[in-house]
Amino acid sequence: MNSSDSFTILLAVTISCLFFLIYSSKKKLCGLPPGPTPLPFIGNMLQVDMKELIKSLRELSKTYGPIYTFHLGSRPCVVLSGYQVLKEALIDKAEEFSGRGDFPAVQMWSKGNGIVYGTGECWRQLRRFAITTFKNFGMGKRSIEDRIKEEAQFLMEEFRKTQGKPFDPTFFLSCAGSNIISTLIFGSRFEYTDKKFLMLMDLINSNWKLMSSTWGQLLFTFPEIMKYIPGPHRQIYKNYLKLAEFVGERLEINRQTLDPNNARDFVDCFLIKIQKEKNNPNSYFNEDTMSKTTVNLFFAGTETVSSTLKYGLRILLRHPEVEEQLHKEIDQVIGVNRSPCMEDRQKMPYMDAVIHEIQRFADIVPMGVPHTVTRDIEFHGYSLPKDLNIIPLLCTSQFDPTQFKNPNSFDPNHFLDGNGRFKKNDAFMAFSAGKRVCLGEGLAIMELFIFLSTILQNFKLKPLMDPKEIDITPESTGLGSIPRPYQLCLLSR
Repeated sequence: MNSSDSFTILLAVTISCLFFLIYSSKKKLCGLPPGPTPLPFIGNMLQVDMKELIKSLRELSKTYGPIYTFHLGSRPCVVLSGYQVLKEALIDKAEEFSGRGDFPAVQMWSKGNGIVYGTGECWRQLRRFAITTFKNFGMGKRSIEDRIKEEAQFLMEEFRKTQGKPFDPTFFLSCAGSNIISTLIFGSRFEYTDKKFLMLMDLINSNWKLMSSTWGQLLFTFPEIMKYIPGPHRQIYKNYLKLAEFVGERLEINRQTLDPNNARDFVDCFLIKIQKEKNNPNSYFNEDTMSKTTVNLFFAGTETVSSTLKYGLRILLRHPEVEEQLHKEIDQVIGVNRSPCMEDRQKMPYMDAVIHEIQRFADIVPMGVPHTVTRDIEFHGYSLPKDLNIIPLLCTSQFDPTQFKNPNSFDPNHFLDGNGRFKKNDAFMAFSAGKRVCLGEGLAIMELFIFLSTILQNFKLKPLMDPKEIDITPESTGLGSIPRPYQLCLLSR
């Protein structure tokens, strides 16, 4: 047999193997919604732009409809888009779609443990425990409102130190948001000059950007390959280890000073719960779960609010007419002699509408975190097997043209009726929906209202360029929509 014959046979065998793999894959996926034809190993990744994965998935929905199958490497996922389908899945069939899907960037560290990336009975018990504990410590009540108002004044002090000169607000906003969740979790706040605290803010900001970068998307798609390939994505795991190390130090401080009859914060309550269930071999409350849950809450409570505020200030720089109207409403309802409070919210429909529109337009978490199906189900005529990964494109509800008049434009009128009163919109899914809706939604709304109202009560925003030239599209979009870096000046009012 000559070399030409050997090559022909090898080529034939290779092609046959590829066809077999494709046939096996199709047979295995029988019953799933149609979608682009995947290739072995790489799935549909040649059909999307890895720098704009969310945008690519939205474009594919125009071809394949609001429900289609997409392969992240070798993993089949069903993509859901548009308000109606997302509502039917996440709300009408909330239990069936409540599983937590693959998110390798975090799960390499969390191992599926913790309140955000856990699933099943463990997740249910942790969520119930966290909601109850936070309520007991004032979440949604006047006690935590007073704490937010106090933190807002600390933030104003830092802003005044800029003396009207250009600065980047990122770390100030991160510190303010982080101090609120820190109060609930650890029972105390940090000074804005605390070096360890600033290092933590840097770790959280860094991971948020890395998970939303092209490297982060590649890790999301090819986790088994990317964990061996050098690149900035490998820093995500290292950063989580550093966050966990800090949390471990705080946990030890609480452990050494714990009074079982006088819980001071979330960590104390968790330690007491561990002690109560120490003889239960099936308990989900243990040291590892406490560490993972605390990091989850600290990260989420810091980044989402601060990113929304950062994006919001940039949007207002682009729309000075909106800022001007907000100043008028603040002057009329609050004045200058007292701090904003949540009672003011009912009298400030424009501020409420602007905050909701900032959240909708900024679209900080465009696809939420992947879900899974908790049992075999029929959905829209398709057979979805248990543990199938689901990608809910929350952004397609936030930008659904059937629900919002000008979805691609920043327009507070999306949340105002004809009489200028605030109106809700069920397509607003900034906090996700259903069983996995953000447990800190009430806290986040309170922070956004008090922080933004206080900033605009005290300062006028000054851009460093013509407002019309300010780009309010995100710098990158992955796990999160990352606002473009910018500086601004704050002029005292």
